[in-house]
Amino acid sequence: MEDRKPSDTTVTPIDLETFGVSEEFGFVLEDPLTDLPEYYRPWMDLAADITCLTETHQLRDKVKEMPLLSTQYLRSHREQRLAHLALSFITMGYVWQEGQGQPAKVLPQQLAVPYCAVSDALGLPPILVYADCVLANWKLKDPTKNLDTLFTFPGAETCKGFFLVSLLVEKAASTGMKVTYGIVTAMNSLQTHSTDRLQEALVMVTQSLRRMKECFQLMHLLMQRLQCGSRWKDNPMLPEGLRYEGVFQEPLQFSGGSAAQSSAIQCFDALLGVMQTDPSAGAFLKRMHDYMLPPHRALIQTISHSPPLRSYVLLVGDSHLARTYNTCVSQMVELRDYHLNMVARYITVPGNRAQAAARGCPLRGIGSALDKQGTGGSNPLLFLKAVRDSTRGAFIHIS
Repeated sequence: MEDRKPSDTTVTPIDLETFGVSEEFGFVLEDPLTDLPEYYRPWMDLAADITCLTETHQLRDKVKEMPLLSTQYLRSHREQRLAHLALSFITMGYVWQEGQGQPAKVLPQQLAVPYCAVSDALGLPPILVYADCVLANWKLKDPTKNLDTLFTFPGAETCKGFFLVSLLVEKAASTGMKVTYGIVTAMNSLQTHSTDRLQEALVMVTQSLRRMKECFQLMHLLMQRLQCGSRWKDNPMLPEGLRYEGVFQEPLQFSGGSAAQSSAIQCFDALLGVMQTDPSAGAFLKRMHDYMLPPHRALIQTISHSPPLRSYVLLVGDSHLARTYNTCVSQMVELRDYHLNMVARYITVPGNRAQAAARGCPLRGIGSALDKQGTGGSNPLLFLKAVRDSTRGAFIHIS
């Protein structure tokens, strides 16, 4: 495995707030709003009633009756995030109201114009992304701090659980700054040559990866009923993509929400120096940066261009430090192994795939984004195996 030399670059101090990362919540949006100004009531009412309107086949008619609203009254980042979330859910419901066989090919301007405007303001594409349905789609249900989603799709409990488990995985990645502080400490330790600090940082990253897997294990309770199909890129049902009326003359193609859009996971890859040896897998992960908020993708780039951790561990020649690093890599491999097994069991098995296509929320994960045939199968497994194997390639040989 080829590494950059520690002397190739210099450390840039990382202020996590600059990258939109919270000390307590990490990449999760802290204290998301639950409502918009009254002017935007038509959006909020449709998004809140998306399940009923979709199941009764009324949503498309309701959208066409909706007024064309301006986005100029969205005053804050949180208002923009909630608007993007609501418009994303309405768009998904509108496109897939009649099922996978009859998707809408044109998004009416009442929806397309403000959706594209708020997308531009946030630096996100006009489609439901991970930053919407996971990072911004939550609230406290009661004083005991039980979580609930702001919006969900048909198959509410399954879909809601899928979003909330993913949220817990993200929260586990950054609880109490254990990971974000660990990343910063690891980067700074390369400058100070403090192996003790680096050791502590790697232990914190390992603990967080372990907690992420523990949270992710709740997902097996949900996968059997999760519906597939949410994007309009490489989708045989929408071979040309979706046209945004009043904004673009030609249809556009976008990938749907995916765990590959998790900035936390890609930050860990960048920190540990995981190099994707499979060109297609590497290109896909790189493309997923376009589906992240700009500050989040900037943090990945900042870590990627910092002095390489793996090279430093090799340089100092401390076997104890190398073992600690390998333990961290091993935990990342275990997390990806579990993900791979979940996909193999619940998405590629024909019976489970047919069941998944029949009900649940219209959100497809990593398999959808890579499946060129639009029917599931081997491509997701090939991708996940390639990513897992590339992670294994980061192990340091200790003589």
